[in-house]
Amino acid sequence: MRRITGIGFWNASPRSPPIATPKIPMEHDMPLARLTQIHLNPSHFFAAFACLVAAIGQPAAAQQSDRQNLRTMLQACRSDMRSLCAGVQPGGRRIAQCMRDHASQLSDDCRTAIADGMQGQSEAGGPAARQRTAGVPAGVRVLRDVAYGKAAAQRMDVYLAQKPGPSPNAPVIVMVHGGAWAAGSKSAAGVVDNKVAHWLPKGYVFVSVATRLMPQADPLAQAADVAAALAAVQRQAPSWGGDPAKLVLMGHSAGAHLVALISADRTIAEKAGARPWSGTVALDSAAYDVTAIMRDRHPKLYDNAFGSDPDFWAKASPSLQLKGATPPMLLVCSSLRKISCDQAEAFAKKAGGRQKVLPVAMRHGEINIDLGKDSAYTGDVDTFLASVGLR
Repeated sequence: MRRITGIGFWNASPRSPPIATPKIPMEHDMPLARLTQIHLNPSHFFAAFACLVAAIGQPAAAQQSDRQNLRTMLQACRSDMRSLCAGVQPGGRRIAQCMRDHASQLSDDCRTAIADGMQGQSEAGGPAARQRTAGVPAGVRVLRDVAYGKAAAQRMDVYLAQKPGPSPNAPVIVMVHGGAWAAGSKSAAGVVDNKVAHWLPKGYVFVSVATRLMPQADPLAQAADVAAALAAVQRQAPSWGGDPAKLVLMGHSAGAHLVALISADRTIAEKAGARPWSGTVALDSAAYDVTAIMRDRHPKLYDNAFGSDPDFWAKASPSLQLKGATPPMLLVCSSLRKISCDQAEAFAKKAGGRQKVLPVAMRHGEINIDLGKDSAYTGDVDTFLASVGLR
């Protein structure tokens, strides 16, 4: 086992002497060879992350960035940097500028890894997280950290209008954040703000759920957490003015995978004591068939989440766990990354007719953050909600 130090690493065996690695200049545009061939300490990971984020014109996250997420992004973007910026000399932010100039040519794997990493970092405590309540309208009451299980992470936030509507039977949206099954926060701006601003004035209750994360809990355990949260919301909704019979599950990215999984295999929810729900909205999951992903070229984040056991891949694949009819499902997918819509279409075809695929020309993160803004996309989601009885 190798352990990372400030400028080098050593093997864990006491027989092995330390092996020094060269000191790396702290620049955001380090040459590819150094980014991909040596062992970086947290500061070096942050520098590399800043370089990758700059390529799509968005700010770098806080320096407390999770090392595994950064490593995942480097691995996913390695071939892009090699092919697009070969021969570019370091210094003067030239590598960063090269990646920015070729942003439209970045691979789906690289874009997805950057989007998931940025979401995870901002949700875990970056600048976006610290300012997360800026867009929540005045007059919103929030019940923070409502427990649905014994673990510290098994908590949910409940957003309620300060003045309830005329009907005590408000429809309920239960939202599960993304973050590559390893990061994220139920209270992040991109998860909450625009959705609360849009749906609370319409008389909804909005619940944002946190689950245990990798490495403490694998995706199957996380799906069980979502099911437990669903059951808890159904029990407690009347006390919030909500109607448990008018409830939709929603999730983005990894969260979309989790809500799709418990929709495909409803025994997961039944074991947690949950009753049938009105519908499911999956926001840009590309993991309906984990087995197919793992047998093809894929970003490292999938190895981190799903390991190397084909039996586990199958158990974690919504497409391979379809057991009877699913609830009505809206499968939103980014038409800018082919794998997302291909997997959604294949799932819908196999599931048999109660699923609608909604391709949108938006990036992975935008599908989450922009939902609730005045747009045709939000209107399409509202149309689905109305079709399953949420009004």
